[in-house]
Amino acid sequence: MKLRRLGKDGPELPALGLGCMGMSPLRPQPGRHDAAQDAESVATIQAALDAGIRLINTGDFYGMGHNELLLRDALRGRRDRAFLSVKFGMMVAPSGTPLGLDVSARAVKNFCSYSLERLNTDVIDLYQPGRIPTSAPIEETVGAIADLIKEGKVRYLGLSEVTGAQLRRAHAVYPVTAVEVEYSLAGRAIEEDLLPVARELGVGVVAYSVAAQGLLTGAIKGPLPLGDARNSTPRFQGEALAKNLGVVAEFEKMAAAKGCTPTQLAAAWVLAQGADIVALMGMSNRSRIRENLEATDILLSAGERAALDRLFAPGAIEGDRYAPQIVKMWRT
Repeated sequence: MKLRRLGKDGPELPALGLGCMGMSPLRPQPGRHDAAQDAESVATIQAALDAGIRLINTGDFYGMGHNELLLRDALRGRRDRAFLSVKFGMMVAPSGTPLGLDVSARAVKNFCSYSLERLNTDVIDLYQPGRIPTSAPIEETVGAIADLIKEGKVRYLGLSEVTGAQLRRAHAVYPVTAVEVEYSLAGRAIEEDLLPVARELGVGVVAYSVAAQGLLTGAIKGPLPLGDARNSTPRFQGEALAKNLGVVAEFEKMAAAKGCTPTQLAAAWVLAQGADIVALMGMSNRSRIRENLEATDILLSAGERAALDRLFAPGAIEGDRYAPQIVKMWRT
């Protein structure tokens, strides 16, 4: 893969990164993890590194630490080959119920201490709050991460899902290397505010959910099974889902005409939006690595990009990407 610089002063990384959230259960039960799936997850991380992927993305709240323990095992003897990105700040009860956010200076340093121990590493490459409430003093959070950078515990400062105004405030305290945010054909809100500010400041973009939580894969043909966490998401409910699947059906035809899968086309579109963007692809099985890597070789013509813009014009995809109660928790 060709290399892209993550932020004007950040490292050069391959265009594709590995998102590890899907490897960990949302509500883990101690002592009851699927040993076979855990082994496959570890093998997937190692195979991704062997294939040239470097950016490995996790969160200390993915499976309440379970994900970091998988990474500890996967990176043993390979830590120097990975650029490790860790999110923090989400608080979750043992039942899996979200409890809110804590991005205070004390919490930042506490979360980092636990992550360093679980990951069995001396330093985290990119450290970032998973969310910043709009009412929170972002300067305090950023200042705490800056302290960790000065102490050699963190290499680069990142942010996730912030507004353009929040990014400006943070960058004024300490240079932000990258902002992680959902970006896909089905979710282009960052183009209005955050992306222009990031480019003005020289901040890289780590795009996650490039297939829109699976919506753009073509695998969803109707209502999701009971128990699927996406059922609480407006874009996967009722009439909104029916409308969205109609758009995706046309998208599938475009992928077939291009000779690629819908997932590959979705990733190729994101990568085509700028050399300052690195795309995260969620994988929990080695079998998906080759397909996803091939997306980095797909080039889109001006006509193809225009056709995709028309298909996914504003309002084409109906419904928010998160449940209202989750959005409220992040914004207060």
